[in-house]
Parts: sequence; C-alpha cells; structure tokens
Amino acid sequence: MFPQKRRTRVLAVVTASTLLALTAACSSGGGDQEANDDGTPSGELTVLTWRTDLVEDGTFDEYVEQFKAKYPEVTDVTVEGVTDYEGTVKTRMNTEDYGDVLAIPGSVTPDQLPDFFEPLGDQAEMEKEYRWLNDKSFEGKSYGIPVVGNVQGVVYNKRVWEEAGITEFPTTPQEFLDDLQAVKDKGIAVAPLYTNYKDAWALSQWEGWRGAVTANPDYVNEMTQTDTPWTEESDSGVIDGTIYDVVAQGLTEADPTTTDWEGSKRLLGVGDISAMVLGSWSIPQMQAAAEAAGADPADIAYMPTPSQVDGKFHTVAGGDYNLGINVHSKNKATARAWIDWFNHESGFSEAQVGLSPLIDGPVPAALEGFMAEVELITMNPAPEGKESLFADIDTASGIVTTDPKYRQQIIDDARSGARTKEQIFDDLNSRWAEGRADAGA
Repeated sequence: MFPQKRRTRVLAVVTASTLLALTAACSSGGGDQEANDDGTPSGELTVLTWRTDLVEDGTFDEYVEQFKAKYPEVTDVTVEGVTDYEGTVKTRMNTEDYGDVLAIPGSVTPDQLPDFFEPLGDQAEMEKEYRWLNDKSFEGKSYGIPVVGNVQGVVYNKRVWEEAGITEFPTTPQEFLDDLQAVKDKGIAVAPLYTNYKDAWALSQWEGWRGAVTANPDYVNEMTQTDTPWTEESDSGVIDGTIYDVVAQGLTEADPTTTDWEGSKRLLGVGDISAMVLGSWSIPQMQAAAEAAGADPADIAYMPTPSQVDGKFHTVAGGDYNLGINVHSKNKATARAWIDWFNHESGFSEAQVGLSPLIDGPVPAALEGFMAEVELITMNPAPEGKESLFADIDTASGIVTTDPKYRQQIIDDARSGARTKEQIFDDLNSRWAEGRADAGA
C-alpha cells in the first residue's frame, strides 16, 4: 500500500507550540473543503480515532464542544470512530481521504512518515515539551505526538494478592511464579494468570517487558546483532521462558482456547483471576469492569516487570497512538490546533490513567505507587540507516515477534510437553540466525 519512493516535498517546520503557517503549496487535497491557509483555526475538521467507545459514549462530543468554544471560527469537527483501525486506515491511506487528524497506524515505518504526514517540528526542539517522540520521528523531524504514555508490567487484583499474603512486588521471575502459586493455593475461581490466548493479541503485550528485564534501552537494537537472543538471562528468554513456566506449572486458565478478552475484565475485577500481562492502558478498563460488577475498582493495581537490576525495578515507558496530520489535509492549521489542545487541555491522558505526553504532566493517582518503585526507560531508536533492520530480520526469520502466533505455540508446547523450554529457545535462535543472514545483518 505504501509507495516505495519518498516524494520530494518542501514544508514549513514549526515548534510544538506554534500553529502551522501554511502556503497554498502545502494543501494538495484531502476533501472538498477550501484550503484554510492563513494559520487561523477555522472551518471544518475531520478526526479519525480508534477509540470507538469514547465516540459512542459521548466523550468526544464533549471534546468537540470544548475545542469549538476555544476556537469559535471552527464550524464543525467530525470524529470518525474506526473499528479495525489499523486495517481500515491503512486501506484509506491508499487515497488522500484519511481525515485531517488521525492516529498514525503502527505499521507506518519511520521512513514512510514524510509520505503521509505533515512534519510537526524539529524533534530536538519538541522534546523540550513532549516525551516519547522517537517512534514517529524521522531524520530529525517529528510527525506525531502521543496522546498518552503507557508503562509496561502486570495489571492485577491487589485484594486477591494481599489475601494470599503477598504485599511486595516480586523481584524475579521465580518470585512471580511463587506468588502466582500462592494465589492458586489460597483458592481462585479461574486462574492466577490469564493469558487471553484465544484473542491472541494480548500475548504481544509481553513484548513490553523487553528492555525492562535487563534495564537496557538498547535491547531491541542489540537483538539485531546476535544470533542467540533467547537465553536464560536475556530479556527475550525471560519473557518467553516465564510464559512457558506459568503454563507448564498450571498457573493459567485450564483451557486457553476458550479465553474471552471482554469477559476477562470482569473476572479480574471481581477477583476470579488475579493478574494479566497488559500495559497500563488497561487499568481504566479493568476498573470500570470491576465497578460494573459491583466490586471495588480500587482493587485494580499495577506492578512492574518482575526483575531488578542493581536492586531497582525498571519499566519501559512509551507513547500510545501518536496523532499526526494528513499531508493532504486542507486544514492543517486547525488540525495542529486540535493536536495541541488535545494534549494540553482535553484531560485525555488523566482520564485514561496514563502518563501525560507532556514532560511536566501529572501522574495519575492509580500509578503513583507504581511510579514510586520504578525507574522509567525509553527505548532507543534504531541507528540511522538501520530503521527497518529489526523488522527485516523478524520477518525473514518467520518468527514475527509482533505476531502472537509464536507465543501461542509456546503455550501449546508448555501444555502438551511437546517441547522443552530449551528446545523452543534453540528453535527460535536458529530461525533468528537465518533471518539475520537473509536480511544481511
């Protein structure tokens, strides 16, 4: 879907807090409305969002009213909630009609950003105000700003763990296993740890532990330089080894083929399961499910990756979806005003119990205890010229770490005993080495 060759374009570059000053040359399409070229937020705006729930419950209606109150010359803001966001928006990006403001799909690689999105400013300058810009920056320019920051670890039912006598975070994978066993021994209706195997995507959430296990912000980049990233001590080995062990030791649901993502929220809320490996974005959903089920939403808490370096927990922090501006938009000034207003004034990150993308933004109450125990890590970007190397190796190896299928296979093997953990690691390392060779790493 994406063009292989970048277009040659000349665009205005501004700082994060300055509205775009546009020229007619910048407005090349994107709808039927006349171009808004004077830099004043006005006219009509179309926003694409993956948060269909917030469209349906009226939250975005409130955002639109607040935005229009600040910018009275804005006549209309249309918010399109898009189900199957990644797939649908990728298809629409084959045209110029993909809204004025949209969350940048995760499949857009850094070198493709200039083809589809307006540069928002110099990355170095914008980093004085915003965090986590690496992911959607290219050649020193930023093309997206995250709407909220997530940390990675384990969402759990604090009451259940305390009733099992556990009041401290586990500091090693073995302690994590021991704690889950203690929860099981105390008695729990479904499982100490729920994998969400059937819905699959949740297994990719374990990737969020990469970098946190060894407190290494270059871990992913270093994977491209070794034929054996799966070892007992490596981040990949600890992650996939823990998955294997929790299943092999009977600490997960009895039949993973029947897991239910939506139902799992209520199960955690009422304490029928005690933990799931998910990003902090999941906290408000679990709290809401707990409250709806008549349980106490305050039971939902968050713990760091069970690993310490020099006696400290570490957690990888990064942006969620980044808002960007359609390079074909005819109303880039208003689009930029929406992005700035959304991050500064909407209260979205606080409402989502996430970290603010603003450097001096507040920490939500539900994460205050967690944040007091951990040091944040921001993963380093790939070296210049090697932006796609990891993806190239990952694809060539056939593993595709972002695809949950290989972790489903690990769970299958752990349940059946078809392969040992060591055999799985040997297989993954062999395939990774072949991928490196094929990718010319």
